[in-house]
Amino acid sequence: MQQDLEALGQIGKLVLFTIGKTPVTTGSLIAALLTLVVALVVARLIAMALQRVRAKATRGGAGLYIVEKLSTYGLLVFGVIAGVSTLGIDLSSLVVFGGALGVGVGLGLQGVVKEFVSGIVLIFDESLRVGDYIELETGQRGVVHEIGARATRIRNNDSIDILVPNSHLIQGPVTNWTLRGHTRRIHIPFPTAYGVDKEKVRDAVLEAAMAVPFTLPDSGTYRTQVWLVGFGESSLNFELVVWPRLEAVKRPNAMQAAYTWAIDDALRKAGIEAPFPQRDLRIRSLFGEEGDAARRTLGLQAGPSAPTRSRTPKTSSNDAVDEMLRPPDAPPARPRKA
Repeated sequence: MQQDLEALGQIGKLVLFTIGKTPVTTGSLIAALLTLVVALVVARLIAMALQRVRAKATRGGAGLYIVEKLSTYGLLVFGVIAGVSTLGIDLSSLVVFGGALGVGVGLGLQGVVKEFVSGIVLIFDESLRVGDYIELETGQRGVVHEIGARATRIRNNDSIDILVPNSHLIQGPVTNWTLRGHTRRIHIPFPTAYGVDKEKVRDAVLEAAMAVPFTLPDSGTYRTQVWLVGFGESSLNFELVVWPRLEAVKRPNAMQAAYTWAIDDALRKAGIEAPFPQRDLRIRSLFGEEGDAARRTLGLQAGPSAPTRSRTPKTSSNDAVDEMLRPPDAPPARPRKA
């Protein structure tokens, strides 16, 4: 037994190579590798524990994410330094070598270093945090799930992960839908046929919108409205302007479909006609003749001219006008009572 221990001791003292004037033995190399492996395992365990805590926490998710990343990177750096020290190498003797290595890394791996530094900036920056719902310049949307060393992982509503280089999120325009506040104003377009009662359309759509479970109730700051925004070729173009909860804002496609479905049900229930393509054909002359002469040519009797009907304009409330007349810092007017 003693001879075996002595043999192992001799193997541990076996010099494998020399760094500068420091010999690297088998034992020191094994100890350095074990130190690095332990640091990696501990960093991984701490990261997993903090991820579980962050998933259950209702507040402070951004702070826990910063702690998670700093702990992981810090333990890895500590493991590398401890492993090098275990080899018996004097770190001060590596200053010149480290400077030369740093120049080489800066030239050859400048893209990787750029993304890593950009990731550190994103972690400490309050303009983009894990859990935010963002929209990229390309139109892609999703929730920020992880800010990594090279790229940020964004997951869209179809559970597809999008990897975006960290530098793109710093240099390019990014729309953060959930940066501050608890709601956003959403516009839902819908058409109706010409000649419909605008007040009837407004009342029916407002009732349907307020029945959607994630619509915020009207208040001094937020108010659901219906705007007439344009005249189409065969339709009046309206918009439902609504303030949903922030959870619904993170799922824009489903939210749009929910409001569109509710609007269609409301218009059908109210008997409001949907638009369809129309064409009016007006013949000004027939064989060079017009009016009664053209009718006689076709063997028809000349009919009396259509009486002119006077239309009394109906005054109606217009939410868009109220919105435009309101000062920028003033709360919207209270809803009118029927």
